[in-house]
Amino acid sequence: MLLSMTGFGEARAQEAGLAITAEVRSVNNRHLKISAKINDPYGRLEPELEQLAREYARRGTVQVSVRIERPRKVEDYRLNQVALASYREQLERLGGGPVDLGALLGLPGIVEEFRTAAPDVAGEWPVIARVATEALKNFEAARAREGAAMAAELLALVRSIRESLARVADRAPLLVQSYQKRLTERVQALVQEYGVAIDAKDLIREVAILADRSDVSEELVRLRAHLEQYEEILDGPESGGRKLEFVVQEMGREVNTVGSKSNDVEISRIVVEIKGVLERIRELVQNVE
Repeated sequence: MLLSMTGFGEARAQEAGLAITAEVRSVNNRHLKISAKINDPYGRLEPELEQLAREYARRGTVQVSVRIERPRKVEDYRLNQVALASYREQLERLGGGPVDLGALLGLPGIVEEFRTAAPDVAGEWPVIARVATEALKNFEAARAREGAAMAAELLALVRSIRESLARVADRAPLLVQSYQKRLTERVQALVQEYGVAIDAKDLIREVAILADRSDVSEELVRLRAHLEQYEEILDGPESGGRKLEFVVQEMGREVNTVGSKSNDVEISRIVVEIKGVLERIRELVQNVE
């Protein structure tokens, strides 16, 4: 099962007097890089959050952020009646009439906030971890959906390469026949024009040399083996981005060899088509975990 290296997941919950929001996002990277952020005073839980994220990612740049808020209660605030009375008396003396108390609530020192006791960071971690885990599971599900779409496209591309290789396999034997025909016609022309005698053994040897140099059967066998391995990785239980990168690299080498051996316009055109497909595969594989 392929997993994309790009994804997003989030989760929210209100539990144990806490309002918790967790978000996970990632982009592709050849290695695993995790950044975990939690607002104060929970910052010391960041290593635990990073370790939790490592259970859900093996490659990519992953950012995990958790925001924790403690909803305020009525008893967390009180009016400073002395300050309120002082403001009121002074304003009434200046204005000569009663003052709306509601207008005074925004003045400095009127509403006092009680400082709550420091939170039990370690004790609240299980609640935080549950929300973070839910976000990570949503993140993994999003990556799996995108990975399934990429797997379908990668399979379609490999079918295209198989069809192209079949065309090369059909075309390759004709090259020797074509060369033999051209060489024979050239020899006959030389014999007629200059009376030069050509030993049949020499002609056969030249054809054999070209046949050996232009033989791409081994390359085609190895390419088909790479394609089988490629499909096995796609069907495997784990996401094999690194393995796919290696297999595609080997396929590219074999295709280059086929192109250099075959002195034929049609095969050269097919090789260019295969290289274009391989480039598209490389782009997709770079985003596979």
